[in-house]
Amino acid sequence: MRAIGGIWRWRHNPLRRTTDLVEAWVALTALLLILFVAPVVGSLVGAVAQDTLQHTVRDQRLARHRVPATVVRELEGSPPEADPESVPWRDSRARVVADWTAPDGTPHRGTVLAGLESPHRGEHFPLWTDTHGRPVGRPLDPAAATTHAVLAGFGAALLTAGVVEGLRRHAVRHMVRRRYARWDQAWDRAGPDRGRTGAGS
Repeated sequence: MRAIGGIWRWRHNPLRRTTDLVEAWVALTALLLILFVAPVVGSLVGAVAQDTLQHTVRDQRLARHRVPATVVRELEGSPPEADPESVPWRDSRARVVADWTAPDGTPHRGTVLAGLESPHRGEHFPLWTDTHGRPVGRPLDPAAATTHAVLAGFGAALLTAGVVEGLRRHAVRHMVRRRYARWDQAWDRAGPDRGRTGAGS
């Protein structure tokens, strides 16, 4: 709003410098870009992210299968590092050796994380596998995908606004430096008396 007020106030001001008007126009342009372009960029990025993530959700739901697994024995020690896409820690409480049957019918045995407080031999728990029976993380949840897309769009809008504001500040700094340089040249032209010539001193 200061930019709009500045442009209006300086339109016919006899003390107005060209750089003042340019600075006001730069500020107004930056404001309009932040208000209108940044949200559009955020919306576009969010829409693309949403489409990509929901496509990933559909692919994972087709490729990943929930099968019943049976505890053979519990293993001592801390659980292995979890994949960021894998079952959340709240569901990964115990490291066990388990048996399960893959979607293609082949039997498997291996060390997995089970969502059991205190696993006992013969206890059943759900396990996510691929078509060949290899343990994988659970599919990405559609709601989580939407949340990630919204955050991506919001971040893109903020980044766009930040870039615009950074460019505005850079332009203003450049104009101020040029203004100071012209003042220095004017002082140099005025000579060592700094305009006191003929003042009787």
